[in-house]
Amino acid sequence: MIDSGNTAWVLVSAALVMLMTPGLAFFYGGMARAKSVLNMMLMSFTSIAIVSVLWVLVGYSLTFGSGSGPLAPFIGGLDTVGLTSLIGTDTDGLPDLVFAGFQMMFAVITVALISGAIADRAKFGAWLLFVPIWALIVYFPVAHWVWSADGWIFGLGVIDFAGGTAVHINAGAAALALTLVLGRRKGFGSESMRPHNLPFVLLGAALLWFGWFGFNAGSGLAADGTAALALVNTQVATAAATGAWMLVERIRYGKVTALGFASGAVAGLVAITPAASTLTPVGSVILGLIAGAVCAYAISWKYKFKYDDALDVVGIHLVGGIIGSLAIGLLASSLASGGEVEGLLYGGSISLLGLQALGVFAVLVYSFAVTWVIAKVIDLVMGFRIPEHVETNGLDHELHSETAYAFDDLDHIELSSPTPPGEEVPSQQVRL
Repeated sequence: MIDSGNTAWVLVSAALVMLMTPGLAFFYGGMARAKSVLNMMLMSFTSIAIVSVLWVLVGYSLTFGSGSGPLAPFIGGLDTVGLTSLIGTDTDGLPDLVFAGFQMMFAVITVALISGAIADRAKFGAWLLFVPIWALIVYFPVAHWVWSADGWIFGLGVIDFAGGTAVHINAGAAALALTLVLGRRKGFGSESMRPHNLPFVLLGAALLWFGWFGFNAGSGLAADGTAALALVNTQVATAAATGAWMLVERIRYGKVTALGFASGAVAGLVAITPAASTLTPVGSVILGLIAGAVCAYAISWKYKFKYDDALDVVGIHLVGGIIGSLAIGLLASSLASGGEVEGLLYGGSISLLGLQALGVFAVLVYSFAVTWVIAKVIDLVMGFRIPEHVETNGLDHELHSETAYAFDDLDHIELSSPTPPGEEVPSQQVRL
C-alpha cells in the first residue's frame, strides 16, 4: 500500500527543489551586470524546460534504470524510457513516479548551476545545445554512479546523501572547464563587475535556502527522523557559514556585505548537502564555519590563477562540495547515522575518508575532462563565445531584443492624474 505521509512529503520536497532553480535565476541575475541580467536568468529557466523533457525521455532510465553486463556500474539501461512503465508502480510504499519527479528537479538545478561561471559571454544558442549534451554525457552517468544501487561509487560505500558529488562537485568542475574554454570577459581584472541588484541576490538566496529543505530533508524519501535531522543540520550549517563568511570579509576588507551574507549561505547549503544525514547538529555548525571561511577565500583564487568564474560557481559549489564530502570522513557520527558510519574524529577508521576522497576525485576529473571536450567541440562547430561588440553592448539587447530595465521609457512620463482643485498642472513633461 502507498504510504501517504511519505508520498506527500516527497511531493512537497520535489516542489521545493523545483523552486530552487528560479531562486538560482534571481541569485545569478542579481550578481550579473544590468545589461545581461535577462540572459543570465534565461539560462536557468531554459534548463528547467530542456532537462525536464530529457529526464522523462531517457534521463531517469539512464540514471536509475537497470543496467546490464559490464556497463551496469557506469550507466543505467533503457528499461524505463518515457516513464510509462512506472505508472501505478511503487517501491516501499512510495510511487516510483514520485521518486522520478523528485530526482528530475536535481537534474534541472545541477545543469543550471553551471551557467553562473560563464555570465556575460556565452552564446545563448550554444548554451541550449550544451545543456542536453552535458546532461546526457555527464550528469546522468555520474548520478548513476553515486545514487543507483548498481553504481560503482555507490557500491564502494561512498556517502553522498543529497548531492555533494553528483550535483555540486559535478557542476563546479564543469563550470571550471567552461571558463577555461570561453576565456575571460572583456575587462576582467581591470573593470568593475559588481552585482547590479543586491536585493535580487538576497531574494535568490532566500528562495534557495527555503528550497534546500526539500533538497536535503527530502532525500531520505520519508517523513521520519532522518528528515528531521537533515532539516536541522541544513539550517544550522547555513547559519554558521554566513557568520564565518562575514567574519572573513570583516578581517580582509573591514566591511560586511549583503553579497557576502548571501554567498556564505549558499556555501553552507552546499557543504551540508552530502553530510546532512550523518552529522550531528553540532558537527553541522562546525562544517558550516569551515565551509563559510574557506569558500570566502576560494572565490578570490580566480584573480590569482586568472580564470574568470563570473559568479563564483567554482569557489562555492566545487570547493563547498569537496569540503562537505570530505567532512563525512571526519565528522560523521554514529549517533546521527544510526550506528552505520563514524568519522575519523569520532573514532572511525581512515578508510571512510579515503572512500570519500575517491568519490570526490572521480567525479571532479570526469566532469572537468568531459565538459572541456563538449565545450571545445561546440566552440569549433558554432562558436561558444559571443562577439566582442555583443559583450560590450549587453546580451539582453543583442541576443533577446529586450532589457531588464526600461530606462529610456522611464526617462519622461506624462502627468495623467486628475488635476486637484485650485492647482495648475504644467503642460511640460516631468523629468524623473
